[in-house]
Amino acid sequence: MLNKNSFFLLAFFWLASPVFAANQIVVVKISGAINPAVAEFVSQEIHQANEEQQALIILTMDTPGGLDTSMRQIIKEIQSSHVPVASYVSPSGSRAASAGTFITIASHIAAMAPGTNIGAAHPVNMMGGNNEQETTTEKKVVNDAAAYIRSLAELRNRNSHWAELAVVKSVSISAEEAKRLNVIDLIAGNVEALVLAIDGREIQTASGPITLKTGGLKIVYHEMSPRQRMLDIISNPNVAYVLMMIGMVGLYFEMSNPGLVFPGVIGAVSMVLALYAMQTLPIDYAGLLLVLLGALFFIAEIGVMSYGLLSLAGVVSIFLGSTMLIDSEDPAMQISQGILYPTLGLAIAFSIGILVFATRTRNLKKQGGADGMLGEIGIVKDTLNPHGRVLVHGELWEAECEGKIMEGEHVIVESVEGLKVRVKKNP
Repeated sequence: MLNKNSFFLLAFFWLASPVFAANQIVVVKISGAINPAVAEFVSQEIHQANEEQQALIILTMDTPGGLDTSMRQIIKEIQSSHVPVASYVSPSGSRAASAGTFITIASHIAAMAPGTNIGAAHPVNMMGGNNEQETTTEKKVVNDAAAYIRSLAELRNRNSHWAELAVVKSVSISAEEAKRLNVIDLIAGNVEALVLAIDGREIQTASGPITLKTGGLKIVYHEMSPRQRMLDIISNPNVAYVLMMIGMVGLYFEMSNPGLVFPGVIGAVSMVLALYAMQTLPIDYAGLLLVLLGALFFIAEIGVMSYGLLSLAGVVSIFLGSTMLIDSEDPAMQISQGILYPTLGLAIAFSIGILVFATRTRNLKKQGGADGMLGEIGIVKDTLNPHGRVLVHGELWEAECEGKIMEGEHVIVESVEGLKVRVKKNP
């Protein structure tokens, strides 16, 4: 029989057993660029999985890359996690490029679906300067990134030489070649196959060696909250640029036609969202200033008759600023030309259209009040000799004229003096 001390010893060894078993496997989807919204989402899910002591977290990835700061935030969460994290590049046709390569190599388990690829992790230059400064800065950034990915690969016993080449030479390989070169651990057709393949595998987490027991566990899929989804959408460079253009046109329309309210509200909200998104993007501030300067030129055209020179300066300034706006060679961080030029063209055309409309409106004859009466045609209701009454705009006015004008004849309003009009006979 077991005595009391033996029972406590058995309980202790059972609790300390290096077998990680829990109720669920959490699957988190990363699709698109790695930005602050994605980093917040993944970090939150890793924290929650650790608190709930889940069995495994699977990051399904299809990403062209993203921001270095967001990537490092995710990697730090993976390295400090007591729950194993598996990066799974899927479905077929997906890729883990740039930041995705770092995250995959940093994960406790690295897997890919057939027909996927990984690599091209060369960092891009996000700082301005002369050519010599750019070359020096780029070398520093590349050396830092190479050392970082090499340390991650060595930590997970993966091919550190290839990992360094992915940064220095931007090499990219298929799933099959990645498995052969020991860049990843395995190839799996889907999440279920991955879960079965890693069952019983021993890995090293922040809490020490762990043997996975994933067979038969429930798989749950977690998605971004509405707030995170919205932030992820507006952090897209294309969406941010469109929002900025909408904001500028809306504010310009409100300033050129005060009191309309709706364009001003839409413009202000869009501009605030665009400015938030730009905090998450590698923005060239010279380009941003040129865009804003172009907007100021259009606004100045409303009150200053420059015969179109200010509008032309605005068009040139916004065009140059838009092409310089994103300071990155990473396709995931650039504004698509299919979005850039049509949006820019529509915004400029719309702004010029508003300007032309406002100018024509300003030059139109006033239709109300005393000034609106000048030149109007009226009918004599009481014979003018020289005083009488005329009907103008459906209203009876006291009138006077030179000479005599008979009832029923047409007259033209020459001037308005108080409640009396001066008229002449319509030839």
